[in-house]
Parts: sequence; C-alpha cells; structure tokens
Amino acid sequence: MPLDLLILSNGPGELATWVRPVLRALRAKLGQDRSRVRISLVLSPCPNATGREVAIAQRYPELDRIQAAAHFFPFLLWGRTAEGWDWGDRGVVLFLGGDQFYPVIIGKRLGYRTVLYGEWETRWHGWIDRFAVMNADLVSRAPAQYVHKFTVIGDLMADVDSGMNLSGDSAASALLPDVPALPGADRPLVGLLPGSKPAKLAQGVPLGLAIAQQIHAARPDVQFVIPVAPTLDLDTLARFADPAQNAIAHYFGAVSARLLPAADPSGPFPAHCPSLKTESGLQISLWTPFPAYDLLQRCQLCLTTVGANTAELGALAVPMIVFLPTQQLDAMRAWDGIPGLLANLPGVGGAIAKLINGWFLRKSRLLAWPNIWAGEAIVPELVGNLKPEDISTLALDWLEHPETRDAVRDRLRRVRGKPGAAEKLAEIVVAELGIQE
Repeated sequence: MPLDLLILSNGPGELATWVRPVLRALRAKLGQDRSRVRISLVLSPCPNATGREVAIAQRYPELDRIQAAAHFFPFLLWGRTAEGWDWGDRGVVLFLGGDQFYPVIIGKRLGYRTVLYGEWETRWHGWIDRFAVMNADLVSRAPAQYVHKFTVIGDLMADVDSGMNLSGDSAASALLPDVPALPGADRPLVGLLPGSKPAKLAQGVPLGLAIAQQIHAARPDVQFVIPVAPTLDLDTLARFADPAQNAIAHYFGAVSARLLPAADPSGPFPAHCPSLKTESGLQISLWTPFPAYDLLQRCQLCLTTVGANTAELGALAVPMIVFLPTQQLDAMRAWDGIPGLLANLPGVGGAIAKLINGWFLRKSRLLAWPNIWAGEAIVPELVGNLKPEDISTLALDWLEHPETRDAVRDRLRRVRGKPGAAEKLAEIVVAELGIQE
C-alpha cells in the first residue's frame, strides 16, 4: 500500500499560486513512483470558485486523484469520497487553502500527520502537527508551547513563476497545455485588471476603457489586454462596458465598447481570442486561459484595481499602477464580513456603503499588497475622483521610461522574497511522511 499525501485546497487562486508550485517540489523529491507515494487533492467550497477547479487540477500531472468541492462535506462528515477512495495506513494531510479546521478533522479520521501552510494567521495549534508559515511574525504570535511546531518557509507566491520557461515552453503552455503558445510581439502590451466583482467592475471597466483610449490616442502602437477572471463570463464583462447598462460609466466619459468574438489577428493573441471594441475602433483583447502568468509577465505595465490581483502582480514583479475610483461611493460594496453584509442590505445598503467607504478613505493606509508587504508605496496608489487623463499621463510616462519600470520591478522582486518556499514545504511534508531522502 502506498503512502498517501492528501492536499486540501479550495479556490482557483490557491490552486495556481500554492498547489501548483508545491506539487512540482513534492514530485521532485518523492519521484514518480505512484506505488510508493500517492498524491490526492480534495477541494472544499470557496466563494471565489468558478466550477473549473477540477479542470485546472487535472492539468497538474503530479496528482493521482482529484475530488470536486461538491463532494466535500460527505467526506468531511463521514469520511466517504465520491469514488470510494482507499487510504494507506500512513500519510499526511497538507492544508493549502480553505478552513483551517478541515485538516484537524480529516487528519484525525485518517490517522495522518497534518501540515498547515499559514500566510496571515494560524489556528488549532494543539491539533496541527506542523506549521509552515510565510514569516516570523506568525511564529511570534503563536502560543509559546507550540512554537516548536513552526518553520518559516517564506511566501509561496514567490514561487509562482518558478520553472515557467523550461525547455523553451511558454508558461501558458506549461500551465494549460491546450492553450496556444503566445507568439512574440514587438509592440508594447498593457494589462487592464478591472476586478471580478460587480462593485469593482462597475467603475473599473469604464475607467479602464477610458484610460486605454487616451493612451492609444498618444501611442497607437500600444496593445491592451484584459486577463479575464475565471469567475467572470464575457457577456457580464461586456455589460459593464455599455453605458446603457452601466449607469456609472458616465463618470468616466461614457466610453462604450461591444464584445467581439475574435481579436485582431495581427496582435500577439490567438485569432480566436475575443475582444472589446470601442466606438473609436480600439480593440482590447480578452484573455480567458487561467492562470495568465505568462501573459502578465509580458506586459510592460498593468493598470489594476485593489485586491488579490495586486499580490499576484507583485509576485510576478510586474510594474503596476493601482487605482481606486470613488466617483460613486455607494457602488463599492465588496467588503468582507459584517461591513459587506450591511453595505448590501436592501434599501439602506447604499447609504451604509457611503458611510463605510467615506470612513475608510479618510484614513491614510496602503492598499496594494506589495505596498503593504513593504510598508511603503512601491507602486502608485491613485484614490479619489479619478480622471482617465491623469492615469493615462502617468502610464504614458512609464511607457516612455523603461528605467522607471525596471526600478519598480526590482523593488517588487526584493519585497516578494526569494523563491524556495515550495521546496522547504516539500521537505517538511517528506519528513512527516517518514521518508529518508
């Protein structure tokens, strides 16, 4: 009977930024003999799930078995998988996303050792066997009697692009084998990341279109692409580009765009790539393969809203300009927890959202993840009643001065830390499996 390694994870972000590099590091240490060690992935429900998580995981050759989130709770409560998996006498449960209580329950049921990766917090210290954490701050916050369980391994996000160009293959091909390789392009490429939730898209899409039009007017050679979030369908995205369906668009000049089934074949994208086309004729390609790391790394810069996308761009060392428009304060309702519930109450939610957002914006704070990590503004954060011409002027200056972008890229690399967290985590797992390397 093989040893079993069970990975618990949940959303598309965790699969791409945590599970993928860890799997590569694990197989590099454990080898390909599946009769010796078997790796299974069990997904738990996630509010950011797309329904494509299993399809994404199936592209990871290091995995032997995958179970979808729809079957998670029967497994959690009664230990039954949908396909009736068998389990070896010895193994490890590795937590890479979800609720930290899950490995406690599942580890006890299977009689396996438990390893938890902690990025911002750790829980259940008495029941988890080993903690692999991003930084020493998490160790200092742990109860003294459990500090011996902790190992600082660094940020798994720093390993996002490790091994991306092996044997000359593009990262898009490495991550998603059925995606065509991107041909080379000598035209500048700017990425637009307007968000994935309606509260951000309502302002982010029209603002991004308006900025792109102004940049294009000054630099017709610049190409634009939106890496579409896996939670977002193209028809929904296009509705936010239509002033007739998005009342907030008039704050940014009411730039209008319609969805086209194919992009300009002369660009750096496959001919089947869809696009948004503005009334002026500007075509913005829509890139749907996920994750889009190879594409993002080819961008000279990205214009992005606040959120997790700033962490991914930071990990990839992509220069970015972060914007948070406040033209309509009651439109921003994407808060977590109780503030988010109050801001979305029927009838009174708009007024509450204005109060929450007004209070939030009065306080000076860093919003982009790389800036939070560094404790200073590495990338610009533009907040307020933003005008497209102000952002486009800054973007054009960056496009004209590659040395500015290079300086930002270097600082992002220093902040994200050195790669190697995945290998350190794999070493902990191998030790817990009782395998002598």
